[in-house]
Amino acid sequence: MQALPRPHRWKTLLAFAIIYLVWGSTFLAIRIGVREVPPLLLAGMRFFAAGIVLYAWMRATGTASPNRREWASVTFLAALIFLVDYGLVFWAEQRVPSGITAVMLATIPAFTALLEILILRTQKLTLRLGCALVVGLAGVAVLVSRSVGFGDAPIEKSGAIALVVGAISWSLATVLTRKLRLPESKVMSSGAQMLVGGIMLLLAAAMFGEFNGFHWRAVSSGAWLALAYLIVAGSIIAFTAYVWLIHHESPTKVGTYAYVNPVVAVLLGYTLGGEALGARTIVGTLLVLVSVIVITTTPKKKEETDPLVKAADPSRKRPRSV
Repeated sequence: MQALPRPHRWKTLLAFAIIYLVWGSTFLAIRIGVREVPPLLLAGMRFFAAGIVLYAWMRATGTASPNRREWASVTFLAALIFLVDYGLVFWAEQRVPSGITAVMLATIPAFTALLEILILRTQKLTLRLGCALVVGLAGVAVLVSRSVGFGDAPIEKSGAIALVVGAISWSLATVLTRKLRLPESKVMSSGAQMLVGGIMLLLAAAMFGEFNGFHWRAVSSGAWLALAYLIVAGSIIAFTAYVWLIHHESPTKVGTYAYVNPVVAVLLGYTLGGEALGARTIVGTLLVLVSVIVITTTPKKKEETDPLVKAADPSRKRPRSV
């Protein structure tokens, strides 16, 4: 296979800036949106709109629609990623600061590593990996513990549980992706998953009564702008930048977004969202980030891929946040 030409450096830097800053800022946008729009409804509108755009774009360029077996896999992953994970994330952000939400979700590599050890057998529980897992769990404990005094309050319990369950659900989807039949076009696969996930979230919103008493005209322009930002920047532009990067840069370099996004989210939550930045947040964030860095730089038997961008590069070698 002929190597792809090296892109201009400014394009690479722009793509990295997009996945660092845009994905890191989506947590604050969610926080702004759920103040006025019910969480499942907001999430459903975001992913239905983004999914239908990506799906229609791929169909317009001649990409085949998923077949019946692929639609089954798409639906299964959409349930784990969008209905469970993102549904819980949007719900939790009514209770948990956006920066802390990003830090809690940064534990996904830790849960993924555990599932790889138990299910795929692509990881071994080495001393290095074991220590990293303990450090990551210690970071979560710092954020939620009421027995450790840091001078600031721990995060709300139900929100913390929701985020942990969401992180585990995403990790499970990551691990099971290799065993599922998905469309060859990863943009089509992602668009289809977003579309199905958006439909599931909207149905869940209806089941939980989120449409009852909700008045569209009462929503401020700021909340609508937050939704538009999540759709266009967070789900379409940033994902496109990610897919482009994974074709031109090493998976290790592209994967650095996992370290940067929580830091961006915490800083934006503090500077723009008025969220507290106390000792508890700083210590918990540092512990989780150390864990993520160690886990993601630990060699594997074979590379794994995220559910939304499985094998986006031709070599099938190896995100969170769309």
